[in-house]
Amino acid sequence: MKATTDNGPLPPDGPLPPDGLLLPVPDDDGAPFWEYTARGELRVQACAAPDCGELRFPPRPCCPRCQSFDSEWRAMSGKGRIWSYVVAHPPLLPAYAEQAPYNAIVVELADAPRIRLVGNLVTGPEAPLNSVPGDRLRIGARVQVVFSDLGGISVPRWVLDRDR
Repeated sequence: MKATTDNGPLPPDGPLPPDGLLLPVPDDDGAPFWEYTARGELRVQACAAPDCGELRFPPRPCCPRCQSFDSEWRAMSGKGRIWSYVVAHPPLLPAYAEQAPYNAIVVELADAPRIRLVGNLVTGPEAPLNSVPGDRLRIGARVQVVFSDLGGISVPRWVLDRDR
C-alpha cells in the first residue's frame, strides 16, 4: 500500500511532506549540499583535481570537464540575479492552492554564473511563497539567499538584495 497525504500519493522512499508540499529527496551526491544548507551555507560542488576546479550543479560523482572523481564543496556568497521566472496561476498541486499566485525563479549565482538554482523569491526566510507580488519580479534583479525550514530540510529561497 502506498503512503498518501490529503493531496495524493507520496513518492517512494521520500520524506513525508508537511501539508502536502514537495520536499527535496537528497541522494548520495547531493547530501553534502543539504548538510550545508542546514548550517545556513550555500556551497557548490567543485572538481578537486589539479588544474581543473570546475564548479558543477547539480552534484554528481564525476567532473564533466576532466572526468575526475575528486570533489570538494566551495562556499558561495549567496548573491545572484534572477535569470528567469514564472508565476503559477493556478497551482499545479493542491497543497499550494492557498499560496497562489506564487513565483518560481531561476537564480544565476554571482560567483558562479554558469550555476543556476531554482527557488522562490520571498520577503523573508519563513514568508509564504506569495509574499512577493508577481509584478515585482524582474529579470536581472539582484537577490540574496535565505534558508527556510521545510519539514526538517533547510531549502534555499531568495530575497531581493537591497545592498546593491
